[in-house]
Amino acid sequence: MSRMAVLENVRRYRTIASLCRQTAAFRPAQKWTLLEQAFEWERLAMTELDTYFSVRGTTSRWDVAAAA
Repeated sequence: MSRMAVLENVRRYRTIASLCRQTAAFRPAQKWTLLEQAFEWERLAMTELDTYFSVRGTTSRWDVAAAA
């Protein structure tokens, strides 16, 4: 998958996560379900990035951060 496609997917996932968090602020009855969904979208975005970097054979940014 191309770099631009990965970045576009990550942008979309994080946008959906943001919308879930914003909606949670206005719907107290559904707050925890929406926050859980936001967490899952963020996890999906991070998985997409990690997969892209590991397939390219480069060090993932999490490895770099852990080493620092």
